[in-house]
Amino acid sequence: MDVYGLIGNPVGHSLSPPMHEAGYEALSIDARYVTFEPEPDDAARAVEGAAALGVAGLNVTIPFKRDVLAAVDPDPLAERIGAVNTVVFPDDGEEEVDAGDGSGRDAPRGYNTDAAGVTRSFERHGVPLDGRDAVVVGAGGAGRAAAFALADAGASVHVANRTAERATDLAAEVPGATGGGLDGLDERVPAADVLVNATSVGMEEDATPVPADLLHADLAVLDAVYTPTETRLLREAAAAGATTIEGAWMLLFQGVEAFERWTGEDAPVEEMNAALRAELE
Repeated sequence: MDVYGLIGNPVGHSLSPPMHEAGYEALSIDARYVTFEPEPDDAARAVEGAAALGVAGLNVTIPFKRDVLAAVDPDPLAERIGAVNTVVFPDDGEEEVDAGDGSGRDAPRGYNTDAAGVTRSFERHGVPLDGRDAVVVGAGGAGRAAAFALADAGASVHVANRTAERATDLAAEVPGATGGGLDGLDERVPAADVLVNATSVGMEEDATPVPADLLHADLAVLDAVYTPTETRLLREAAAAGATTIEGAWMLLFQGVEAFERWTGEDAPVEEMNAALRAELE
């Protein structure tokens, strides 16, 4: 039996176990998905320990996504984003890369599947990205993944953030992107084709990072917040006639991408989605 898992602190709230185990069951894969909660400064040791225990693959969540970079060989996208949320160990058929620490061991490979979570969510809803104007609100981890994903898909990206300097710093790393403060949304959103909320606004209270009067029918809106499933931003976007994409889709597809990297199988998306939705309800 293969064991896959999640490291984070805390992880008790995670929706990943039922989603992944629904995938294993649907494909008759003999595997389990478990959670690990290392101390906040133990990311590297947690990865080493998982490898020693024969764990086949790991997901990584807060606060370890950046720290794990030092314990893996990141693929180019994960390195550009500056965060890893999926680890594949060499025994899973991954190309072996020397760890470089004199141990003779092979380094696990690190990926960022949050980027695929963004692009596959838009694809699922029939929203093209190539040649489109996109606005990403937020310059944290989710914002970085979204900005790189959209740019790589051919979109022109503008990053808006409460602290404008963080947005301009991120934009300087993303090909062709621009950045600025939230005051620039008045100009950017009405002309945009795609909008991603990559902040936590809307999770704890009925609030939105984008004023309703900026939203329009030619817009596709993805809100990375998945609890509640329908945020105020999505309600107001739907009222404006926009295409709306719940954060649960992004959560699903980042998991789907990890599942496929670990197993080499096409993920049973509908079964994994049903399990995720059951937990959210």
